[in-house]
Amino acid sequence: MSTEENKAAPPPELLPAEQVNPAEPVEAAPAAEGGEGVVKESKKGAKKEAKRLEKLAKAAVKGPSAVQQPKKDKAEKKEKKVEAAPAEEWINPTPKGEKKDVSGNLPSGYDPIQVEAAHYDWWTAKGFFKPRYGADGKPLEKGTFCITFPPPNVTGNLHIGHALTISIQDAMIRWKRMQGHTVLYLPGYDHAGIATQAVVEQRLLKTEGHGRHHYGREKFLEKVWEWKDQYQEKITNQMTRLGGSFDWDRVAFTMNDSLSTAVKETFCLMHEKGLLYRANRLVNWCVYLNTSLSNLEVDQLHLTGRTLMNVKGYDAKERFEFGVITSFAYPIENSDETIIVATTRPETMLGDTAVAVHPDDSRYKHLHGKFVVHPFNGRRIPIITDAITVDMEFGTGAVKITPAHDPNDFECGQRNNLQFINLMNDDGTYNENAGQYKGMKRFHIRNAIIKDLKEKGLYIEQKDNEMQIPICSRSGDVVEQILKPQWWISCKPMAEEALKRTRAGELEIKPKTSAADWVRWMENMQDWCVSRQLWWGHRCPAYLLKFDGEAPDTADNKNWIVAKSLEEAEEKAKERAQGRKYTLEQDEDVLDTWFSSGLWPFSTMGWPEKTADMEHFYPNSILETGWDILFFWVARMVFFGNALTDKMPFKEVYCHPMVRDAYGRKMSKSLGNVIDPLDVVTGQNLQKLHNDLRMGNLPEKEILKAEDGQKKLFPKGIPQCGTDALRFTLCNYTSGGRDINMDIGRVEGYRKFCNKLWNATKFCLFRMDLVNLDGVRQQSSFVPNASALPTGQEGLVEQWLFHKLNLASAAVSEALENRDFADATNAAYQYFLNDLCDVFIEATKPLFEANVDSAAKVSAQNTLYTCLEGGLKLLHPFMPYVTEDLWQRLPRRQGDDCETIMLAPFPEMLAEQEFPEAAAQFDLVVECIKSARSIVGLYNLPTNGKTVEDKITVIIQAKNTDQRKLLESQEPIIIGLTKGCGTLKFVVDDAEVPGGCGTEFVTTDINVHIPVKGKIDAASEVDKLEKKSAIVEGSKVKLQKVIEQPNYETTVREDVRAVNAEKMEKIETEIETLRLAIERFKSLM
Repeated sequence: MSTEENKAAPPPELLPAEQVNPAEPVEAAPAAEGGEGVVKESKKGAKKEAKRLEKLAKAAVKGPSAVQQPKKDKAEKKEKKVEAAPAEEWINPTPKGEKKDVSGNLPSGYDPIQVEAAHYDWWTAKGFFKPRYGADGKPLEKGTFCITFPPPNVTGNLHIGHALTISIQDAMIRWKRMQGHTVLYLPGYDHAGIATQAVVEQRLLKTEGHGRHHYGREKFLEKVWEWKDQYQEKITNQMTRLGGSFDWDRVAFTMNDSLSTAVKETFCLMHEKGLLYRANRLVNWCVYLNTSLSNLEVDQLHLTGRTLMNVKGYDAKERFEFGVITSFAYPIENSDETIIVATTRPETMLGDTAVAVHPDDSRYKHLHGKFVVHPFNGRRIPIITDAITVDMEFGTGAVKITPAHDPNDFECGQRNNLQFINLMNDDGTYNENAGQYKGMKRFHIRNAIIKDLKEKGLYIEQKDNEMQIPICSRSGDVVEQILKPQWWISCKPMAEEALKRTRAGELEIKPKTSAADWVRWMENMQDWCVSRQLWWGHRCPAYLLKFDGEAPDTADNKNWIVAKSLEEAEEKAKERAQGRKYTLEQDEDVLDTWFSSGLWPFSTMGWPEKTADMEHFYPNSILETGWDILFFWVARMVFFGNALTDKMPFKEVYCHPMVRDAYGRKMSKSLGNVIDPLDVVTGQNLQKLHNDLRMGNLPEKEILKAEDGQKKLFPKGIPQCGTDALRFTLCNYTSGGRDINMDIGRVEGYRKFCNKLWNATKFCLFRMDLVNLDGVRQQSSFVPNASALPTGQEGLVEQWLFHKLNLASAAVSEALENRDFADATNAAYQYFLNDLCDVFIEATKPLFEANVDSAAKVSAQNTLYTCLEGGLKLLHPFMPYVTEDLWQRLPRRQGDDCETIMLAPFPEMLAEQEFPEAAAQFDLVVECIKSARSIVGLYNLPTNGKTVEDKITVIIQAKNTDQRKLLESQEPIIIGLTKGCGTLKFVVDDAEVPGGCGTEFVTTDINVHIPVKGKIDAASEVDKLEKKSAIVEGSKVKLQKVIEQPNYETTVREDVRAVNAEKMEKIETEIETLRLAIERFKSLM
């Protein structure tokens, strides 16, 4: 855990016992579109509701115990913990959309399922998520704040990375709403062209044994729409369970009517502006899916040397050789001489149209302008000079050039006006340009070429070659580079404009590392291929104009008519035809998914129409997303925003970290470390996690591997943590780094903090005489003051707490403004746990336990009420459910008609709550208490003494008279907050301090001493510590052997090395701590 993570983690007392010093293994080297949401119920939803009410009615007949979750005996509780199974189903008694009744007794403890129940439906039904406007229909005085939720793909459930997005975004949304802004949080979904088509086709192959061609385009698309509706409903459920305060009346889908209109408008406008054009250029091609791919959909498989691989679409028993470089010789025309070239793809030599050498390479100067002869087709291939392509120090200094199948060779071919020979058909077989190899599959040709080169005596050698193999992330196929006539967007001029506007301050990118990435990408922007050979998606609004008797070149832009509809295309065609007979054929291709999602910030606002949402919420306030799609998505939105609206689509981009597992590995289904956020919310046993793997498309081999991964990560399943703990953890992890190592134990720790919130609030209500210690409601005369401001009658500790609330309010808002979510959660957490609970509630015990209805008690009650409510409001953006549930249980001030905590004013720094002098004074008291506690802990002093002699004596040495009087006035508080303390003494001189004391420095004038000699067995403590130190030293030696082994840096994965380095740092810190403790106890022997 990094320093930042360490400061943000729950303290040990709030963590599960096994998480205080967790063992870390060491790895050695080797809905229907537009209308879906939560407001409008489907028939299916209505049936579920009816079933739930029927179940509730039956339970009511059986008696109250049937409705409530039955109590478990200790054995059952223990068993439940071991299995980590979800609790027995609890029945929510609140009718859907109605307000939860919390007027009764408080449950004994925090149960996230019961706490979270009913609130979301009520929030939605009441319209709390909708933007609020003034009486004049205009946004509120504070202004607007808008986030459009990055649309998740309708390919499957949300993962923990989506939960991070919702947690961060909704924290900002709820904070701004409470501050009084007109707020819009717009939800939606992405059709995810290639991803959805691939997953649906795989599912059909697995369940029905047929691919899409069996069904035909129309029938297949019906099945995709069914899939979309099914998974959109699941995703919506996840979004609501995670508490996202979305305006569901504005829900969007990238293929609904209004967004489809925006796509067509964009295509036509970009074409008119000359920014969209038709060209025959290289694209990433997936043979298995028969489509071009974006760079985002291509993974790079790293090979260190010769590797035999099975390729998608070939017999499972076939293996092909990768990770080698093959050298062969080209014979020089009219000469016995040859020139040696090398390639990792021997099959592409059939499309070679040049051999390039460096113009300064003396070895080949005599060959400039000459030709080699292709050994299989007799084609004359020129020997050219190219200083850009060739590094004469690498290999033989001669390079084969295949312009139609390699991006570097493509540029070389353009520079040198070479012939472009396309070898491959869409299905991965070679065409007539391959001669004798026509009709063969690409990797069968690879083997045949090597065999035939050997027969001709032209084969030289093969060597291991460290390399990257491009793999389709959707199918697992090896990606090819082929020439295809496609639609392209010219990105360079738009990138220049984006960079100019960014530097002018129109767009701010955080954190700074992402800002640097942005500049680098903008300065090296390439054109974007937007055509995809799919069935699912936005079909290109382009029509090929075919005159009778002619075969138009489909790569030529002039042969296409771009129009928003067939009718518009017909009008343009008639004008161009001038009476000639023609036909129009719409392009079969669909647009890259990023095309429609690139319009998201304004297409969701009604563009191209001039709508009120466009006026009020565009540009969006902030785009919050992962840094890994800064280029693929954010850049597209900026390009389209500038080109189509002449505005940056948002004022700020915040790039959150990538969520990895506890060991720093990227989330992967095959590793078994992908986490469904609802499994963390409700809890899940290991077997159910295994079962969920089989609901997807993983092959059996990958499922078994994933199950093994789940056993290691979640041996007891995933504990029930609740939404609030998950959201708070994810926000707390977010401190500006690029990665989060997600540890479920940390979420479990914050679940315990939720329990602390619950019990602390119940205890505060007890202090206000509203409930008894068991949470049972009772008659009380307490009514909070009409004003939340201090009355002027507050004592020192009350003034201190008001000041702390002021500081926390300012700190949380400042941190959120700076997008430092770790600091924001820390500030709210520390205020509630330390200032309110650990100090104030404990410090006021003597006052409340005196059982006197004094003015001081009433003042303390009002301070407690104000500062408790303030703490709940500070936590609400991160923990919406538990704070709402608890806030609803508090009495309301006279004239306070606020219905929900989410519309209550967010705490802010108030001059009336400023008590700097009182705060400084009581901070000194707190520091003395901390010092006393530190001594107790360092010397392991017993705190359960029964007699005065057995109890701890605290001696405060205060040389300053005023400070001593201050501390003396707070004697009951110091004794009460120092566990085990029975006596407090004050001294001035060193001579008054008895020998054998443990001492802590507080200030230059104050020290705290506790007599420890005779209260502990120093020799026994030393013995225990030395044994523990020996164990830790052994762990260090074992880890050191792993780290110091040969080739550790190159053979062990980076994430494992990082874990090992972190563990070594912890071990060394523990060794030093133990050494100091041993010295301390030895001084008492």
